[in-house]
Amino acid sequence: MLAPARPRAAASRRPADHPPVAFGRVGVLLVNLGTPEATDYWSMRRYLKEFLSDRRVVEVPRLIWWPVLNGIILTTRPAKRGRDYDTIWNREKNEGPLKTITRSQAERLAERMADVGDDLVVDWAMRYGNPSIASRLEALVAKGCERILVVPLYPQYAAATTATVADAAFDALKAMRRQPAARIAPPWHDDETYVSALAASLAGELANLDWEPEVILASFHGIPQRYFDAGDPYFCHCAKTMRLLREATGLDESRLVTTFQSRFGREEWLKPYTIDTVAELARSGVKRLVVITPGFVADCLETLEEIGIENAEVFRKNGGEKFHRVACLNDGPLGLDVIETVVRRELGGWI
Repeated sequence: MLAPARPRAAASRRPADHPPVAFGRVGVLLVNLGTPEATDYWSMRRYLKEFLSDRRVVEVPRLIWWPVLNGIILTTRPAKRGRDYDTIWNREKNEGPLKTITRSQAERLAERMADVGDDLVVDWAMRYGNPSIASRLEALVAKGCERILVVPLYPQYAAATTATVADAAFDALKAMRRQPAARIAPPWHDDETYVSALAASLAGELANLDWEPEVILASFHGIPQRYFDAGDPYFCHCAKTMRLLREATGLDESRLVTTFQSRFGREEWLKPYTIDTVAELARSGVKRLVVITPGFVADCLETLEEIGIENAEVFRKNGGEKFHRVACLNDGPLGLDVIETVVRRELGGWI
């Protein structure tokens, strides 16, 4: 249970003209990458500009990157990305699936942690787009949260993901008169609950297929090779996740293969590239392929469209026959087991 909060009756000892202040609560803020507000050109342009202007995401000198971004990319890319998003858009809620799932993860986490009591508040935000990290931190403080755990929803750490969430959180805190105490949850690439959830999810989906895959690809989002060379631990985190997952499933490196997707630009990224591997496997005679995406906690453009549509088409065009994408852990029981484990552990001493 939460440590006893300061007595609420203390408010009666305030001067009569003292502004009302909520206090004594603990907040949890789940944060994922983000999603555009709509699939039209201008909505996509606003989202891409915010995302691609982040110096953690694109580590290119401003004098070089700024004219390329504004003169070329933001002129040509929004329309294409808008069409991609349109193939996966949640039309019932008129939002991207990442927003739908992240909201549900927060709501279900709050239900699971009801034993803590009303002094725990769970919320969610997007690093790019809405709701912003700053707006939700302000909302948590307004509800009396004096301690806030920020949880970047990335199992493996990368400066372009976990670190930029921390940047945005601390930027928001810098503007606050009354700052809460804050923690940033660390990555959980080697957490036993996470690895077990991945193994169980994969086993469950394979059991529902009426065919057996010859190869299973584990596709992680890529980063430029020079980010790794500069000291980013992302590749090492992915490698450890895969070592543990192979141990948990009994699959060796020839059956459970690591690849990296979503390459952007011309420079070298982490290899092997997912889409090239998919094509090579099909050309080599592999007819049945399953792809999992362990680095994503929620299905999004990169899993639903890039893997489920684009890579599936590449596989079939090069001679493959059966292709299956394993859903992310999302807001199901296995996914919530992982998030709850991380949150309860990182709230140690606060609850």
